[in-house]
Amino acid sequence: MKASDLFVKALEAEGVEYIFGIPGEENLDMLDSLSRSSIRLILTRHEQAAGFMAATYGRLTGKAGVCLSTLGPGATNLVTAAAYAQLGAMPMVMITGQKPIKTSKQGHFQRL
Repeated sequence: MKASDLFVKALEAEGVEYIFGIPGEENLDMLDSLSRSSIRLILTRHEQAAGFMAATYGRLTGKAGVCLSTLGPGATNLVTAAAYAQLGAMPMVMITGQKPIKTSKQGHFQRL
């Protein structure tokens, strides 16, 4: 069992029905695990939209809205939605990708 399988099972156990987000290289294992899950991935065109959709879902249902992004700039695109959710007391969980810190050849801006 992969860590992403365990993570998705934990989300299912918490009653998560939807994840709003964008696929990317860094979250492919998560997407693979979601493909065998009852949780539905709702694709968005931008991470900020995913964050606002998750926050609004939390506001309307009282259950945590979940959003997914890639690393670096994808994660920073969630910041405005995070502020919106925090100011409005909307339950939200944000999941982002990450590269191995010691072996990544990408620029430091990706390791956020």
